[in-house]
Amino acid sequence: MTASVPPQTAVSPEDPGPPEDRRRVVRRRALTLLIIVLLIGVPAGYLVISAAQSRASGKDKEQKYSARGLTIDWPAKVQRRVYDVPIPHPSNQVAYYETNNWRTSRLYVQFQTTHDGLDTFLRDIGVSRDQLRKGDITISDRDRNIVGWKFSGPGARLGGYWGLSNKEKNPKPSQDIVVNTQNPRYPMVYVVSRTVP
Repeated sequence: MTASVPPQTAVSPEDPGPPEDRRRVVRRRALTLLIIVLLIGVPAGYLVISAAQSRASGKDKEQKYSARGLTIDWPAKVQRRVYDVPIPHPSNQVAYYETNNWRTSRLYVQFQTTHDGLDTFLRDIGVSRDQLRKGDITISDRDRNIVGWKFSGPGARLGGYWGLSNKEKNPKPSQDIVVNTQNPRYPMVYVVSRTVP
């Protein structure tokens, strides 16, 4: 006798099969949600934080560059080199302000130094003390107004201000210099250095 083989039942593609375990479904959905959060939420959060930092940085730069008046500090070495303003040592009351536009860039610098420091500064930019002219205010009204320099008062009446203009050909910067000698030991130096981009 031959054994009869029970007929095989074909599984229909529409047949969902046995029901999936509830815990497995929950786990799969949680994993899917976690992947979505990692792929979308993390980069979105990073973009929000980055945008906030960028906006804060932009505001800081805007305040720095739109400030009117001098910053009480030494200009950066690169600024001193570009504008040829070698502030001597020792110096105090150092302050600066920079402006830039498509025609001219200017660095405004003030510092108080010794008489030797003044001679060193003048020599380093290629001029000498003999070129200073008594009562010659070489810094223009426009430039004085930008940083709030006022060359008046008893020093002006007594001839305590000396000035010179050091004109150079491009690309070298030109400087207008005023020296206040009211303090007999420590002259105050005011410089406007211009470069043409």
